[in-house]
Amino acid sequence: MTGDTRFTLLASYNRWMNRRLYDTAATLPHEALVADRGAFFGSILGTLNHLVVTDTIWLKRFASAPEAPGVLTALDDTPMPTALDAIPYPTLPLLRERREWMDALILQWAATLTAERLGGSLTYANTKGTAFTRSVLGLATHLFNHQTHHRGQVTTLLSQAGVDMGVTDLLALVPDEG
Repeated sequence: MTGDTRFTLLASYNRWMNRRLYDTAATLPHEALVADRGAFFGSILGTLNHLVVTDTIWLKRFASAPEAPGVLTALDDTPMPTALDAIPYPTLPLLRERREWMDALILQWAATLTAERLGGSLTYANTKGTAFTRSVLGLATHLFNHQTHHRGQVTTLLSQAGVDMGVTDLLALVPDEG
């Protein structure tokens, strides 16, 4: 069985945008990346760390399901983050290395999202310990939507720092069928 093409497209877009975002961020000095810009996670680096932290949390939750795909065992040695505003990677090069690794894992995981898997549910606890049971389809969609939301914030922060991201639309990866 192959994965749902919608999620493989979203995973490909996720990696493509993250690479472009990190390339753009790398044009700024470290001081500009860690400057508090009044964003929810303070800085460009803070927001990018938040995305790695939350992707780790969600993928570890998906890995906890009894029918979890084997690709997620790559996270076995990764501790579960406890704070959404943690900065486990204090420099862009360290963060980028982890982001690249995570994006490759997300691509592999997305390829396992069959209709059967997406039709199931996942029981998990949030960072405050509150339990939920929600559809895998909804949670997988949230993972990618959350990325897009915060990348949009980062592109605004980059723009405020004088750096233009250029095209950021998913449409750039949707093939023309004409």
